[in-house]
Amino acid sequence: MMKEAPPHEKAKQRAFRLLAMRPRSEKELRAKLKEKGFDESVVEEVAARLRELNYLDDESFARQWARNLAVNKLLGNRRIEASLMEKGIPQPLIRQVLSEVRKELAEREAVILLIRKKVDNGAGKMDDREKRRLAQNLMGKGFPPGLVFDILNRSKEGLLDEGE
Repeated sequence: MMKEAPPHEKAKQRAFRLLAMRPRSEKELRAKLKEKGFDESVVEEVAARLRELNYLDDESFARQWARNLAVNKLLGNRRIEASLMEKGIPQPLIRQVLSEVRKELAEREAVILLIRKKVDNGAGKMDDREKRRLAQNLMGKGFPPGLVFDILNRSKEGLLDEGE
């Protein structure tokens, strides 16, 4: 008969499976292991070992996560910040990674890309109702209202339309 693996070994294997699916913050990984019934001491031991091996690195995770949300999902800083806070990333690190990510794609550029995508999919011109709906959508993605309305108002002047 095979002997059952010790709890810390089981927890480590579970952690590796979770990290294989996608990168995770330390807070997320700890919560998942506790959810599976592992003791606090076992969770602490596994987290410490994974940090040592650089499998658990909140700074690297925050950078990857923020970049994915900003560049691939085109979300605004407010939504990115909320997502990182939820995952246990400290405020100073959030500010740092946001400023790094925004060098690659500024919030203004992201809003313009999203508006162009919407305008290209539609007939080109938007009525006021469509603009209000689009503004709500953009603010829901975490973009500040001032920026959204500034860009939408400029779109009236043909700023976004290359063809005009």
